[in-house]
Amino acid sequence: MSKSLDTLLRSQSLIYKYILYFATIAAIVFFFPKGGQFKYEFQKGKPWQYENLYAPFDFSIHKSPAELQEEREQLERSQIPYYRFDTEKALQVYNDYQLEFPNYFPGTDYSPRQWNTLQVRGRELLDSLYQTGLWDGSTPPQTREVLLVRDNEARRLPFSQIHRMADLQATVGRIARDPLVREYLPQFQDLFFRVVQPNVSRDEDLTQRELNNELAKISMTRGNVDEGALIIAKGEVVEADNLKILESLKAEFASELWSASNQYYILAGYTILVALVLMMLLLFLKKYRPDVYHNNVKVTFIFFNILIVVFLTTFVVKYDEAYVFVVPLCILPLIIKTFFDPRLGLFVHTLTLLLLGFVVPNSFEYIFLQIIAGIVTILSVSELYKRANLFISVGQITLIYIVGYFAFHVIQEGNIDNLIWVNFGFFLLNGMITLFVQPLIYIYEKMFGMVSDVSLLELSDTNSRLLKELSNKAPGTFNHSLQVANLAEAAANEVGANAMLVRVGALYHDIGKMLNPTYFTENQTTNINPHDDLSPEASARIIVRHVIEGIELARKYKIPDRIIDFIRTHHGTTLVYYFYKKAQDASEEQISDAPYRYPGPIPFSKETAILMMADSVEAASKSLVNPTFTIIDQFVDRIVGGQMQAGQFLNASITFKEIETVKRVLKHRLTNIYHLRVEYPE
Repeated sequence: MSKSLDTLLRSQSLIYKYILYFATIAAIVFFFPKGGQFKYEFQKGKPWQYENLYAPFDFSIHKSPAELQEEREQLERSQIPYYRFDTEKALQVYNDYQLEFPNYFPGTDYSPRQWNTLQVRGRELLDSLYQTGLWDGSTPPQTREVLLVRDNEARRLPFSQIHRMADLQATVGRIARDPLVREYLPQFQDLFFRVVQPNVSRDEDLTQRELNNELAKISMTRGNVDEGALIIAKGEVVEADNLKILESLKAEFASELWSASNQYYILAGYTILVALVLMMLLLFLKKYRPDVYHNNVKVTFIFFNILIVVFLTTFVVKYDEAYVFVVPLCILPLIIKTFFDPRLGLFVHTLTLLLLGFVVPNSFEYIFLQIIAGIVTILSVSELYKRANLFISVGQITLIYIVGYFAFHVIQEGNIDNLIWVNFGFFLLNGMITLFVQPLIYIYEKMFGMVSDVSLLELSDTNSRLLKELSNKAPGTFNHSLQVANLAEAAANEVGANAMLVRVGALYHDIGKMLNPTYFTENQTTNINPHDDLSPEASARIIVRHVIEGIELARKYKIPDRIIDFIRTHHGTTLVYYFYKKAQDASEEQISDAPYRYPGPIPFSKETAILMMADSVEAASKSLVNPTFTIIDQFVDRIVGGQMQAGQFLNASITFKEIETVKRVLKHRLTNIYHLRVEYPE
């Protein structure tokens, strides 16, 4: 039982990878569209490369979204609006007329016959006004004719026949033909201005309801293709008509294929293909990036980013495939490159595009543009902590999108007449969203404990709290760290290592010394050496302990693990040779070297190996008397050679050639530091 438990504990990292692997496969397949894949690839303006294609079943030719939109807009433009005639308001006007008429035409001023005639003529004027009604001035129609609803009956008439309330006085003057009325026209106009009310208004609900009924009648198809009919012949160019037929067949094929009987087969096919893609990623990591493969946090980080990109793309495609290029896919290689390396970034980007090929329309065009953009991202984006570099790189990526899309359009259309200019806006929006990578990197650092160049730049600030404390408590160690940082950075640049990472690691590698600064020679300002009162073993214990204390101090100040790695490995498993030799000389018997050996581990990366060499050489160089180039050359060879002989670089991914390059840089820098100056006369 205990043996099985031990095996399980040793295998927990591998078990986690299996869980992550299968969970990611399930999530990606879940996001994929529910439908089969059309087995033919075609593009507008390209010849049909397969054998003659005949209709496998009866299907309808679907109208394109543009055609449907045009029909909808045409219906909306030609839709005759409904206006409602309010009879009750008209009756109210007649009643008000009867009441107000005596006020404008007093009976004492007219004969009874003349007064009755004027009243009748006024009613006739009202009849003329309310035959078609008075419009209230609300929403005007876009058509010349309208449908006037009166007593639940709609009558079609020109809108110009409906009188306008704003033109009341002019209208009364125009329709008043009786000479008697014209004689008293000002009085009638004042009277009507007082009693007349608008009674015709637009019926928005009825208009919209009728429009919806008409829109619902729009046919989604335009014709049918019978089973066995020739759709396209081999070598025939895919153009407007047969392109629509092929697209209709593709859509119908996907929906026909996805059914209760075979959906499990399709899901199995998707699962196998996605599993193959993710397996290639794991195999690549295991063979070429073992440090990433064995770190479950880093593997989770990569899978998480792939999943996010697939989710965003499928979501946008389901919402509206026209916006597919708005998804900032180049953020993926940018982030992977920032936290790992360019080659892994491009590899992850390519595998993700293979997955998205199942989802996006015009997959060849999409994958081509995204691969080119991804390559430009990898080649152009460097030193992300410099803001100008990010803006320049995003500008280059956006330009590649625009130029590539333009070239594809010209190939497919043969002209630029139908160029969809809004897509260029999508590419610009894509670039603007890509700039969000800076805060995204910060979020990822907090979520996954990763370290980017931006954070390294912040950590390299010598005015930071921890380095300021080091310079105050152990100024000699601080100056030593600065010298090591300069040496290690120069060497890292020569061998293609991460120079910023090495520099920051060098600045923090000896922070443990500030707890007991006087026990280290670089901080001793007098001739009193506290080691004189200690045994060699006790002195060695204090010296060795600065590594452990440095790790504890770094964790207290929340220094990232990648920097703590430099503290752990900068002495590897070497001996504190001075005190070991002193103890050996004082003892007549052979003594164990365990109390005098650093706990390790030995360097496990190119950067940590460079720091070990630079630290040892810089520290030991202080003991050189009258150093010349020959002395420095032999001195560096002896120090680094001893480390190689002790097996300190066996786990580091650094070659003999790179070690020789590092040695050459260290010799050159030390020679410049210790060069002889011209003696000035007194």
